[in-house]
Amino acid sequence: MESECSETNARAGVLNTDHGTIETPVFMPVGTQGSVKAIQQRELLEFDARIILGNTYHLYLRPGNEVIQHFGGLHKFMNWNRPILTDSGGYQVFSLKDIRKISDEGVEFRSHIDGSRHFFSPAKVIETQRILGSDIVMVLDECIPYPSEREYVSRSVKLSLDWAGLSALAFDSSEELYGLKQFLFGIGQGGMYADLRRDYIRGMIDIGFDGYAIGGLSVGEPAGMMYDMVEVSTDIMPKDKPRYLMGVGTPENILEAIERGIDMFDCVLPTRNARNGQLFTTNGKINIRNSQYKFSDNCIDPAIDSYASGNFSLGYLRHLFISGEILGIQLASQHNIAFYLWLMRTAREKILSGEYRRWKLNFLDNYNSIG
Repeated sequence: MESECSETNARAGVLNTDHGTIETPVFMPVGTQGSVKAIQQRELLEFDARIILGNTYHLYLRPGNEVIQHFGGLHKFMNWNRPILTDSGGYQVFSLKDIRKISDEGVEFRSHIDGSRHFFSPAKVIETQRILGSDIVMVLDECIPYPSEREYVSRSVKLSLDWAGLSALAFDSSEELYGLKQFLFGIGQGGMYADLRRDYIRGMIDIGFDGYAIGGLSVGEPAGMMYDMVEVSTDIMPKDKPRYLMGVGTPENILEAIERGIDMFDCVLPTRNARNGQLFTTNGKINIRNSQYKFSDNCIDPAIDSYASGNFSLGYLRHLFISGEILGIQLASQHNIAFYLWLMRTAREKILSGEYRRWKLNFLDNYNSIG
């Protein structure tokens, strides 16, 4: 399935799903509630987004399982006919630390919308993702904060590994609702303790999953520590299965993780930062509100083929942000997503040509020196 670059652990692979082929490395734009913020589905297609991400927690609460099933699954509901990965909602539930309660059976929580009580068990999360009809389904796990004491992490990973087994059992004993194949990914935890991560991943391999994710990183730890934990994980993950680093990250983080053998990424940074006026370009980051762009007739980035960089000047985009016009957020979001997708396509090309490390170093040197 995978082709490795001879000089690094970077991989170029292909994932086949009933909703289309995914070439890796791949970035998944985050469509938490069935919508990538400020971007229409047709624009995602134009930028050649191969897969997007939805969130089980948010979609379970609103519009709810009954609505999604009425429309025949998330793909039909949002008019998106390419692959979708749905996160289990574990991160969102566990971020509600004041309004949730963990047990061996799952987690009880209150909705952030109306305060109503709900319970997520491993089986319930699988059932909800069956209803969503996502191509890639994630297990329920506990997201460990940073920093965390070893004793707490040890208890937590035992619980999450038990949940992973129960999730796999629920998945294997249920069927797809819409006649399309779904794949189940496990999520590796273990905090910043290398031995706990190794033990956890070995446990997941014993259970057996279609793909393996790395969770609990990019939660405030130093970048070097994150890269160490990625290496610890990818060293023992099956080479013939996709590897997904959850919630990461910056262009630098992504390129370093690709070199360490990661295939799949998601992050809210492109759209979140766009809403605050920050643009990612091949020459580094720019803040479009800065006065230096007031009279600029340059486009955002000639290297990126997007509506924002192709047809509008920096001066006009700055005007939109200063004036509070919604179009500014739309154009910035389109550009940033287009940039991330371009970055993945280019990384794949360089892996296949055996030039990844040299290209990565040159790209980051330019990106960090000018931005």
